[in-house]
Amino acid sequence: MNLIEVLTEARTEVLDEATERLGRSHLGHYDASGAEEQRHRLERLFDVVIECLQHRDLAVVVAYAEKIANDRFNNGFGIDEVQTAFNVLEESMWHQVADAVAPSELVESLGSLTTVLGVGKDALARSYVSLASRERVPSLDLRAMFRGTGG
Repeated sequence: MNLIEVLTEARTEVLDEATERLGRSHLGHYDASGAEEQRHRLERLFDVVIECLQHRDLAVVVAYAEKIANDRFNNGFGIDEVQTAFNVLEESMWHQVADAVAPSELVESLGSLTTVLGVGKDALARSYVSLASRERVPSLDLRAMFRGTGG
C-alpha cells in the first residue's frame, strides 16, 4: 500500500491516537474545548494533509495553517498549543506509516508526510510571529547574559 492508502485506511486509528495524545498534553484552550472538538480539529488537519499528498501541492496546508494561526491567535491560544496539535497528529501518522508502508517506500513516504506537516508548522509559526509583532510585545533584556564575555 502507498502512503495515502495507508493513512486513509488508518484514519480512525490515527485520529483516536492523536486525540488521546492531545488530551494528555493538558493544553488549556484545547482542554476547554473538549475531546469532540479536539478530534474535529485534528480531522480537518488530517484531511488537509491527505489533500496535499494527493495533489502534491503544499498551498492547501499553508493556507490552512495561516487561517488557524489567525483564528487561534485571536482567541488567545499560545503557539505551543497549536504546534502540539500538529505534532501529535504527525506522530500518530508516522506510527501507521512505519508499520504499514513497504520498506522500499518508507523513506519517501515519511519524507512526504514530514514535508507537508513541516511546511504547515512553518506557516503557522510565521503567521503567529507576524500577528504578535503587531501587538505591543516587550523586548527581552539580554544584556545580563552577555556581561563578562568581553563582547
